[in-house]
Order: sequence, then C-alpha cells, then structure tokens
Amino acid sequence: MTYVIAQPCVDIKDKACIEECPVDCIYEGPRTLYIHPDECVDCGACEPVCPTEAIFYEDDTPEQWSEYYDVNVHFFDDLGSPGGAAKMGVLPKDHPFIEALPPQNQD
Repeated sequence: MTYVIAQPCVDIKDKACIEECPVDCIYEGPRTLYIHPDECVDCGACEPVCPTEAIFYEDDTPEQWSEYYDVNVHFFDDLGSPGGAAKMGVLPKDHPFIEALPPQNQD
C-alpha cells in the first residue's frame, strides 16, 4: 500500500508534504508531485500537512480520482527507484495523463 497524490495538487505543488516526508519519496514533476510507491513507508506524515487535501491513502482515494493511483505508480516506470527525491530536483516530465490536463484553477 502507498499514498497517492491526486488532482488538487496539479499546478499547485505546495510542497509541504516534501518537507514532512521522512524518507524523501515525494518527487516533483513540472505540474504535480508523485509519491514513489516502493520508497513510501506508509507513515502518513504527508497527508495532514497538504493544504489542498490532495494526498490519500491508496484505498481511500476518492472514486473521481481513482486513476491517480496508476498515474503515481507508472510515473516511475522509466525512472526506477532513485532512492531519494531531493537529489533529483524537478524532473523534466510529468505522467502523460497529467501533461494532457488543461491548466488547473489556482484560486
């Protein structure tokens, strides 16, 4: 099991979750953040600090954002498991699903 970052993070990327994560498993793409499913230790520290309420435990992801589980998992298909997001910086691409989304409202 793992945590999932869903639609409310797209084009917002507050990054409070990155600061809270004790294992450095939250990676940054141009438009959103991704939790590495193999590096996440399911501590849950990221979920309560997210101001947009975009982070969900895998089984608790709302139905309207259910595809975000696959988005988070498959984002790492080419990247593998680098063993820490901080050394990677902002990665040069997002998952194709995220890239195809229209710009999100940033009220």
